[in-house]
Amino acid sequence: MPKYVIEREIPGAGKLSAQELKAISQKSCGVLSKLGPQIQWLQSYVTGDRIYCVYIAPNEQLVREHAKRGGFPVNRVSAVARVIDPTTAE
Repeated sequence: MPKYVIEREIPGAGKLSAQELKAISQKSCGVLSKLGPQIQWLQSYVTGDRIYCVYIAPNEQLVREHAKRGGFPVNRVSAVARVIDPTTAE
């Protein structure tokens, strides 16, 4: 199944409280449960003004549908071509 990285521009994202992040996460999980098991949220990285989310989904359209239903911004969706890590250097 393809993996995607979604860039969401959210001013002040890095300053969101634990409660605010919990509410966003709950909203996301609620939408995911309605979309079915084909789309999965793996994790997200919160930075100063952006959140980078990693999803597994059959296509980009389903990733965008999740964002639309949840009211989440989508600035860029990138399909992961390959994954490397320090062991790639060996």
